[in-house]
Amino acid sequence: MRFDVLTLFPDMFETVLGESIIGRARKSGIVTFNFINIRDFSEDKHKSVDDYPYGGGNGMVMQAQPIYNAYQSIVKDLENKPTVVYLTPTGKVFDQNIAKNFAAYKHLILLCGHYEGIDQRIIDEIVDVEISIGDFVLTGGEIPAMAIMDSICRLLPGVLGAEEGYKDESHYAGLLEYPQYTRPAEFKGRKVPDVLLSGHHANIERWRQEQAIKITKEKRPDMIKR
Repeated sequence: MRFDVLTLFPDMFETVLGESIIGRARKSGIVTFNFINIRDFSEDKHKSVDDYPYGGGNGMVMQAQPIYNAYQSIVKDLENKPTVVYLTPTGKVFDQNIAKNFAAYKHLILLCGHYEGIDQRIIDEIVDVEISIGDFVLTGGEIPAMAIMDSICRLLPGVLGAEEGYKDESHYAGLLEYPQYTRPAEFKGRKVPDVLLSGHHANIERWRQEQAIKITKEKRPDMIKR
């Protein structure tokens, strides 16, 4: 799978996505990341990428032209237009179902806004999907883009050790995950549940399912409703 990211801060991505499971997936060729600096495509002699908003107001707005030029550098030689995802607080809230849908794509372009946002005309021109990671505001779209890329990549075949590595996790099947334990069998007087030490796989699976339902009811009753 290929990701192209349009951003003002490409170095942020290398630091985060070059490590751990996602870093190994990149090295093995399962995923390809390209981080494109929007500023490189400014036609202004000062390499400006923003300006004051029409109508007045606080802050600056990212200009359409540098973003469009950066976008064209990706798609100009492609037969099929990739899906463009704009990270914005006004977008649809990202969840595991969206991650699963995106994991079926071959190519995504992620557009990271900054300042007070981007010129609406570039949204109208190239953006297919607007996505938010929650009802709060960050300084830019870079951290949301990294979170989305991480969540998608770990669903791709070969990234985790086995498919079961994510199928039992929180949100994948609409429930939160059951409690996990490892050695030692007792810690500060707290013991691992006997069923997990029994070796009886059917009972263990039943216990995990019961715990997942219980925890979801207690912590996220909205998920039980859905």
